[in-house]
Amino acid sequence: MLVISRFDVPEADGEGFLERARAALAAFAARPGFVRGRVGRSADVPTAWALTTEWDSVGSFRRALSDFDVKVHASTLLAESSDEPSAFELMGSWDGPVETAGRTDRALDADTTRVGERPVTPG
Repeated sequence: MLVISRFDVPEADGEGFLERARAALAAFAARPGFVRGRVGRSADVPTAWALTTEWDSVGSFRRALSDFDVKVHASTLLAESSDEPSAFELMGSWDGPVETAGRTDRALDADTTRVGERPVTPG
């Protein structure tokens, strides 16, 4: 799973944001299921920042959010991110000379059933 959080950070606050983002990544890195994380600033718009983390599963990321250090260092930072979708299934990746195809963990009825609903079975 890939989590991409975007931020609009005034240029004067960039150094402080970077410090907080690094602390958030350190807190995430200590959690089971964490694969990697990065923080970056746009080359074109210096106020646009992104924090990305990769997890071995949705559950690993969600469990990490309940950790005390993550709540202190990462959750407070993520609360300042843009209000847009941020969690994505990895459907493929390119990590050097070999392309890796992803597989979905979504349920077959994910587009027709909401959380808490039971699927209707014919018959």
